[in-house]
Amino acid sequence: MYEKIAGMTGTAATEADEFRQIYDMEVVVIPTNQPMVRADQNDLIFQNEAAKFRAVVEDIAERYEKRQPVLVGTISVEKSERLSAMLSRRGVPHEVLNAKHHAREAAIVARAGQPEAITIATNMAGRGTDIKLGQGVTDVGGLYVLGTERHESRRIDNQLRGRSGRQGDPGESRFYISLDDDLMRLFAGERIHSLMDRLGLEEDIPIEHKLISRSVESAQKRVEEQNFQLRKRVLEYDDVMNKQREVIYAQRNRILEGEDLREDVREIVERVLRQVIDLFTAESRFAEEWNLPELFRVLRGYFPLSFEPDDLGDIEDFEPEELAERILGDAREAYAAKELDIGEENMRELERWVLLRAIDSRWRDHLYEMDYLREGIGLRALAQKDPLVEYKSEGFDMFQSMLDAVQEDFVRLIYRLEVVRSEDETGPRALQVSYSAPSETAAAGGFGTSSSSGAPAAPVSDGSARAFRSAQQAGQTVTAPRHVEKVGRNDPCPCGSGKKYKKCHGAVA
Repeated sequence: MYEKIAGMTGTAATEADEFRQIYDMEVVVIPTNQPMVRADQNDLIFQNEAAKFRAVVEDIAERYEKRQPVLVGTISVEKSERLSAMLSRRGVPHEVLNAKHHAREAAIVARAGQPEAITIATNMAGRGTDIKLGQGVTDVGGLYVLGTERHESRRIDNQLRGRSGRQGDPGESRFYISLDDDLMRLFAGERIHSLMDRLGLEEDIPIEHKLISRSVESAQKRVEEQNFQLRKRVLEYDDVMNKQREVIYAQRNRILEGEDLREDVREIVERVLRQVIDLFTAESRFAEEWNLPELFRVLRGYFPLSFEPDDLGDIEDFEPEELAERILGDAREAYAAKELDIGEENMRELERWVLLRAIDSRWRDHLYEMDYLREGIGLRALAQKDPLVEYKSEGFDMFQSMLDAVQEDFVRLIYRLEVVRSEDETGPRALQVSYSAPSETAAAGGFGTSSSSGAPAAPVSDGSARAFRSAQQAGQTVTAPRHVEKVGRNDPCPCGSGKKYKKCHGAVA
């Protein structure tokens, strides 16, 4: 959403393809400030996890004897606690850094580079600080990083390795792997297992070879590719909603910026009423076959018609467009009379207020409906259909229906809301409005009550009913702030009631 975007991290190189394909961003590797002299040793492969952990404890104990600090990386809290218990039995002092000890994190990291410091860390990343080497540590090889298992992402392994050898300091790193590890078992274990069987090695004898390390890295690349495809798919689904969100927020921004909506409102009113008229006249061009009483009943749910079907006179030669123009002309006159009654400035404010709340109410409902669609769309694959294509198609149809519903809600409400002139001028300037319910007959048509004739009635305005639930009883007043600004839920309500916004008009909206 920004014209330019950039970032810096020490581990972006392994994700360069994803940055390029998803964000159209190139990854540039910047040389280190000081030459990197850390010795990255080949992985040691063991037949099982028990043998691996025994070797890890031996390696740590040897480093401790020569006072070299060791940073041990594990992939889970359970593994870190298992290793901690083994070191305790061996009598090696150490610190454990994981979610259970987060309060002491800074202190543990601060002394991780001191002589004899043994630190076990779960998913060790930057931790927000360099590990400074203590006096004499450089002479014994610097910080030794020991990984007890390869992560499925090379980036995480690189983050662990990168804690050593910073700013030209000496250091060393090595990963211990067993054929029981999840990564090896799922992607690379069978091939290496058969090799170890042919060699006839005992379980405590590891294999160390560049070919093995390359096989592990190849397995990691396969997992990364799978994860990338999953993230890419999620992004494609999110793009559907994002495009819809751009449309909605563009409309909301126009309203909130106080733009004159006069022409938009005229188009909305005519579009909604024409759809209703077409519903009753599209099937026949002969006027005598139109169900005019039912049409007028439905129209009264939108605006107060000033004439009856009998007032049309002889309709045998009526064309659908003639009827539409007569009805639309009456709607324009009713709107003009309303504007004359409450004033042009108040009318513009009322238009913005009603449209904003109609959009917000319907948009919230639409978000829930899109979530429901997303949850079950994967089942379309069973019918040999692409779930993403189906999601885009149905999501578009739902969005169009939502936009139509917003306009219908707007027309129903804009004609029914009346200005109540408040005598109290001490509070913030505000537009006081009350909802005038249509007559029983009109309400039946306007809010979806079925009729005995079987003709279709206007759809139920559920979203509008929720958005204006406090204004649906005749005579009840609602306050619309004249200057539309973002109000916090716990801020005083702009209407001047003295209540918090969430307890007053925030509850209405």
